[in-house]
Amino acid sequence: MWGCGALVGARAGSRMPHELFLAWHRGWSAAAPYSATAEPSRVRALVYGHHGDPAKVVELKNLELAAVGGSDVHVKMLAAPINPSDINMIQGNYGLLPKLPAVGGNEGVGQVVAVGSSLTGVKPGDWVIPANAGLGTWRTEAVFSEEAVISIPSDLPLQSAATLSVNPCTAYRMLMDFEQLQPGDCVIQNASNSGVGQAVIQIAAALGLRTINVVRDRPDFQKLTDRLKSLGAEHVLTEEELRKPEMKNFFKDMPPPRLALNCVGGKSSTELLRHLAPGGTMVTYGGMAKQPVIASVSQLIFKDLKLRGFWLSQWKQDHSPAQFKELILTLCGLISRGQLTAPACSEVPLQDYQRALEASMQPFVSSKQILTMC
Repeated sequence: MWGCGALVGARAGSRMPHELFLAWHRGWSAAAPYSATAEPSRVRALVYGHHGDPAKVVELKNLELAAVGGSDVHVKMLAAPINPSDINMIQGNYGLLPKLPAVGGNEGVGQVVAVGSSLTGVKPGDWVIPANAGLGTWRTEAVFSEEAVISIPSDLPLQSAATLSVNPCTAYRMLMDFEQLQPGDCVIQNASNSGVGQAVIQIAAALGLRTINVVRDRPDFQKLTDRLKSLGAEHVLTEEELRKPEMKNFFKDMPPPRLALNCVGGKSSTELLRHLAPGGTMVTYGGMAKQPVIASVSQLIFKDLKLRGFWLSQWKQDHSPAQFKELILTLCGLISRGQLTAPACSEVPLQDYQRALEASMQPFVSSKQILTMC
């Protein structure tokens, strides 16, 4: 069997096949179980003590592993992505900021290696994901309270499991909660290459919805178009194309969108509003351009357009843990049926976190950085 050192060695030399990596993790707890009385072990974690540039303030440190209490879960982290919200949180520009010093990472998947004596709903070998943001997933292992994690099927692809609890949840809720869409209805979105954007494309296709997907122009636009269409996108346009007068002819063959999803702001969001059907809704869930959303008076008066916002953390506060669990299981079903896949990902060992952080902040990022923990 591969040990942790062998795994790191395999990554440093000839990369361990993904299937073998998964098999190693699934056999880990059975081969080397932890117990609540085990000797304290050292945990490697990406920690920041103050807000600022992630490349400068995030450090790889050794932490002490807490003892497992009666209602606690000892989790070996398997993989955790770097999301824009993670970067914003480290910079101090987010609606939810943990106490400092803090471990980075709001999303990921881990395997349970031990549980407290009073727990019956989770067992060693189970896969779990965070129930809420701010858990600190960029670490090799941790002891969490039972309420802090949600069990998921352990036969999901690793990358899908690691990226399940943020972007797909956001995409699903925005498609379901703001307009009563029917099969054949149209949705328009910007930032269509983002993690949320790719999830929107796939979930919309599964629901029978048509999508118009707007992206920034780039050298590999055709390659990106092909990838998004392979996910189920009907149309892929650049921001520049959307502004052309010829778009009037385009919408002769497409029903006007009743829902627009905005992650950019500025001119891009103005264009989405311009093409919305009367009475339609634009939902803003990000502001990549760092510019305000501007709607004309005529759009509000004569088209009765609605401007809304969505933040998954607020949705969770407004709904019960059971409802979030139901959402997660719905998405797991889509994954199991092949209707929802992870975004394009690059797996990076935890010790190479600087490279992953830098890559995640580059423009035109086409691959989500996922930290692997061994």
